[in-house]
Amino acid sequence: MNSRTATSFPAPCVPWYQALGSRFATLWVAKMIGTTVGISGFFVIYFWVMHNPPSEPTVMPLMLLDHWVGVSDEAMLLYGSLWFYISLPPAFAKDWAGLRACARDAAFIAGVGLAVFWFFPTTVPAFAVDWAQYPSLMFLKNADAGGNAFPSLHVAFAVFTAVLLERQLREVRAPSWVRVLNVLWAMGIVYSTLATRQHVLLDVLGGTLLAAVVSRAGTTRARLAWNEA
Repeated sequence: MNSRTATSFPAPCVPWYQALGSRFATLWVAKMIGTTVGISGFFVIYFWVMHNPPSEPTVMPLMLLDHWVGVSDEAMLLYGSLWFYISLPPAFAKDWAGLRACARDAAFIAGVGLAVFWFFPTTVPAFAVDWAQYPSLMFLKNADAGGNAFPSLHVAFAVFTAVLLERQLREVRAPSWVRVLNVLWAMGIVYSTLATRQHVLLDVLGGTLLAAVVSRAGTTRARLAWNEA
């Protein structure tokens, strides 16, 4: 058996930021088009499912943490940053194989989430909040009514992205502060789903579990591919 493991990488010939830049430039047209089409297509299906539930949505119950996390207009920035954040792993894919794996796993997360939304429609409670006091959140509420609650795909994609980026940053030997920043960004997005009242704790846990299962499977495939190389 090959003695190499998925966590032992050859020493890079260039600094980590140059290695990431080289990855970014690889297949950049395909990455740009694929990411744009993928996100756009997801939104079309997501909003169609949300506005056409086959049955009355179930209101998700509140847990203790939901009462502890305060409403924050500033959290909207973190919430919206997801759509830039999730574009980073495909942008830093080093080859077609990595790009296909990223797209496959992201599509699987989306597919499972959308299927659950369709067969088990859910929504967040009607919070006693004067949204006029939170201009950014009022805009969000007008665009996204809070349906398709469980599991939170916002959380699922954030956690999935954090795992992929961690793997890519380790491969280029990025410094610890960059890897910590990646984790903090993902955690900030998870927090924002509660602070914007777009999701409740159970939604967050469901999204985290979905991402964990898919990420685990992806890590296992990557380890097997590395050992067979």
